[in-house]
Amino acid sequence: MTKTSIAQTEPVLVAVDIAKARHEVLIAIPGRTRRRLTVLNHLDDFNRLIDTLSDYGRPERVAFEATGNYHRALAYRLGVAGFEVKLVSSVALARTREALNNSWDKNDPKDAQVILHMMQIGNEQFYHDPMLCGTNDLQELSKTHGIVSRSKTELWHRVLTHYLPLYFPEADRFHRSSRSDWFFAFLERYPSPHFISAMDQEIFIRPQSHL
Repeated sequence: MTKTSIAQTEPVLVAVDIAKARHEVLIAIPGRTRRRLTVLNHLDDFNRLIDTLSDYGRPERVAFEATGNYHRALAYRLGVAGFEVKLVSSVALARTREALNNSWDKNDPKDAQVILHMMQIGNEQFYHDPMLCGTNDLQELSKTHGIVSRSKTELWHRVLTHYLPLYFPEADRFHRSSRSDWFFAFLERYPSPHFISAMDQEIFIRPQSHL
């Protein structure tokens, strides 16, 4: 019988299914039975997981699917501890889950198993922690800008598709030939046509340059 020799440099693979309150962890140790853990989303459990993985005395590679911002605390703690952290694509995970389990249904223990399979075939992505890379402030500013821009666009569409047709259809032709901030200021001052028709022409024309 051939004797199997496992090099100490072969990494421990750690698949983590991220959730809001707790994370399901599946650990594959070379030459040993897989181990499952449940890690609560707080620092004490993060430290216990790090101590457990460090006891194996091998390189560790951890992978997870980004889920909201719930993964960031654990990923940061693992990165500070010196672990190699990887990311798994949500789309690739869904397709692989469907192929392996012949079902789209998701549950946490199975997802950890699917993530582990993707790690074994090398279907991972780099994870750049914004805190460790020094890009956190820039990322938060970018997110804030995106939220504000989206809210402004949603408001603009509501005004054009609901408010103007109901209350001020005559103003619709001006929105493309004026700045959006001026147009909003105009609608705020004159929310319906009768505010304008009740004024003399000279009085109406005079204050518009200040909008």
